[in-house]
Amino acid sequence: MSGRPLDVLEASLNEPVTVQLKDGAAYFGTLAGYDQHMNVVLEESLDVDDDTLGELDVEAVEDTTIIRGDNVVTIKA
Repeated sequence: MSGRPLDVLEASLNEPVTVQLKDGAAYFGTLAGYDQHMNVVLEESLDVDDDTLGELDVEAVEDTTIIRGDNVVTIKA
């Protein structure tokens, strides 16, 4: 996937993503929304398993979670 960051987020709407934060924490969920500041909204994903979460210490969201864009390092689809 390539393009402008917001275009990539648009293409990833309603898809499972992993969001890694500056403090090293990572969250897995379905990308429900975003804005021009790359604030993201994650909702619980139905596709959670150990293979999906990979090697990072990733926490699957259990409810709607809003992450401020200033804290985001990467978003992996």
